[in-house]
Amino acid sequence: MHFQPTEEQRDLRAGVRELLAGRYGREALRASVDTGVAVDRGLWRELGEAGFFALRLPESAGGVGLGLPEAVLVFEEAGRALLPGPLVATHLAAGVVPGAAAGTAVVSARDLEGGLVAYLGEADAVLGQAGVPAGSPVRSVDPLTPLHRVASAPGDVSEYRSAGALLTAALQAGSALRTVELAVRYAGEREQFGQPIGAFQAVKHLCAQMLVRAEVARTAVYAAAVTGDPGEVAAAKLLADEAAVRGARDCLQVHGGMGFTWEADVHLHLKRAWLRAEQWRTAGEAEELLAEELLDSAA
Repeated sequence: MHFQPTEEQRDLRAGVRELLAGRYGREALRASVDTGVAVDRGLWRELGEAGFFALRLPESAGGVGLGLPEAVLVFEEAGRALLPGPLVATHLAAGVVPGAAAGTAVVSARDLEGGLVAYLGEADAVLGQAGVPAGSPVRSVDPLTPLHRVASAPGDVSEYRSAGALLTAALQAGSALRTVELAVRYAGEREQFGQPIGAFQAVKHLCAQMLVRAEVARTAVYAAAVTGDPGEVAAAKLLADEAAVRGARDCLQVHGGMGFTWEADVHLHLKRAWLRAEQWRTAGEAEELLAEELLDSAA
C-alpha cells in the first residue's frame, strides 16, 4: 500500500498553509496574545468561506464533500499555526448548528472535564445543547483559550467524541511538527563556544527525538483518519498529545533561557498542548479504551 497523501490532498494542505500564513502569521498571533482576542470573527468567516468547517459536509448540503483524511490535513496546519478558537467544535457542528458551516457562528463544546467550556464567552452555541449556558470565568493556562465553568447538566456529545479526538490529535501533531522546526532553526542560529549549538550531540539528540515523536504521531493520525477505528483514534490522540507536550518542552530546552521569555512562541505551543491533551479524550480515557480492546482481542 502506498500510504501517501494524493496530489489533491497535498494541494489542499498547501492552500491552507498559505491562507493561514497570510491571514494568521506570527504577527497576528502575537497581536491576539497582546489584545486577548481569542476569536477573530472576520477570520472565522474567511475560514468558513474557504470550506474549513464544511469540509466534510456533503456537496448536496452545501459542503465540500471530503472526508476525515482531508480534515486532519487541514487541522494539522491549523495546529501548526496555533490558530485559536473552537475549531473542532464548529467543524463538528457544520450542518447541525445554523451558521457553523459558513463560519458565521462560533460553536463551542463541553469537551473538557470538570464542567469547563472553552470559548464560552465567544460562542453562539454549544454543541449538543440548546442555547449557551451561563458560566463563571476560570483562569486558563493558555492566553488564547478562555475557560468558563458551567454548572448545568452537559449535553450529549458522545456521537462526536471520536471525530473530535482525532481532529484534536491532528492539531497536536501540527503543533509538534512546528516545535521541531522552531528548535532546529534556533539550534542553527544560536552560537556557543564559536559554533552553532546544533553541532552539539545533546542538542542533536533532542531535535531527533522531537522529530521521531512528531512523525509517529502524524502517521498514527493519518492512519486513524483512513480506518476510523476507535482504538486507532485513541492511540493517535495519545501519541499526538505526548508529541505536542514533550516536543514543546524539548523545544524550550533547546532555546534555553530565551524559550521562557514572553517574546518567544514556544511557551504558547506548550500551553495549548497542555489544554488540548484534556479535550475530547484524555490520556487516561485513551488508555482505558485501548486496554479494553486488547482484552477483547485476547478473549
